[in-house]
Amino acid sequence: MRKAIALMVGMLAVLPAWAQDWPAKPVRFIVPYPPGGGTDVIARIVQSRLTEALGQPIVIDNRGGAGGVLGTDAAAKAAPDGYTFLFTLSSHTINPLLYKLSFDIERDFTPVTLIVSVPQLIAAYPGAHIESLWDVVAMAKAHPESLHFASVGNGTPSHIAGELLKLKTGADLVHVPYKGGGPAVADTLGGQVPLVIVTMPAALSHVRAGKLRALAVTTSRRNPGAPEIPTVAETLKIPDYEVDSWYALFAPAKTPPEIVSRMQKEIARTIQLPEVKQKLLEQGGDVVGSTPEELDKVVKGELRRWAEVVREAKIRVD
Repeated sequence: MRKAIALMVGMLAVLPAWAQDWPAKPVRFIVPYPPGGGTDVIARIVQSRLTEALGQPIVIDNRGGAGGVLGTDAAAKAAPDGYTFLFTLSSHTINPLLYKLSFDIERDFTPVTLIVSVPQLIAAYPGAHIESLWDVVAMAKAHPESLHFASVGNGTPSHIAGELLKLKTGADLVHVPYKGGGPAVADTLGGQVPLVIVTMPAALSHVRAGKLRALAVTTSRRNPGAPEIPTVAETLKIPDYEVDSWYALFAPAKTPPEIVSRMQKEIARTIQLPEVKQKLLEQGGDVVGSTPEELDKVVKGELRRWAEVVREAKIRVD
């Protein structure tokens, strides 16, 4: 017994030294959405300078599908050795309410840091002759089930934003889920769907190029990166309408706390670098860089909040 206890104490004493040598090889960020979407854009903005800080490459592993569930499942099953992380958005706290999952987001993940907060953007294909959200509501009421909106996928914040808009206005919109922001925006640019609701990073460049018409952001306040775009609340006079989104990093459960702490500190420093912060601002992002404990509180709070919205709006997915 004494030998066993001594061995355990010795292992615990060695762990911090081992963690100090991390990373000794490339680190993988699983992004559970396809390339070109908001999550992918934000991950790649952070990737370059974080690679410099860690001294090892950050490899972006895009695994889209099922509203982020497929990639999240892969991250949950990854070895907790500090070489695989989940770079995801706030659908992380919505999917458990809509899907029967093979993982538990509280049990199977360790929060690392909430990186940046961004709004959802509601935009229209210019050829759809939609000038404002008032047009959307009027058209949807006059011609039920004729107006479609593209989202990043079932259970994502963009899906919830559209369903909440339907709930608050009575507009009869039809949801068209995609496998990520990139494909949803691409079909809207091509006129296959008249509306898209997606995180700002996935669509803002197209708005500024005149290829999409921005109608509103879903946050309670206008975004500092695009202050000319009004909010849903002010446009439609719905003061309690708000859907905020965030991008965050999680590690598989049981990842050594020393590694989690190091990653959090390096990301917090990276996103405060002037060029990185400016790029995030240009994408509509407000940098955060929270502690793991603060991110844990966000996850628990949003699980309660979205449960109420899903129940009230009677949201279901196939």
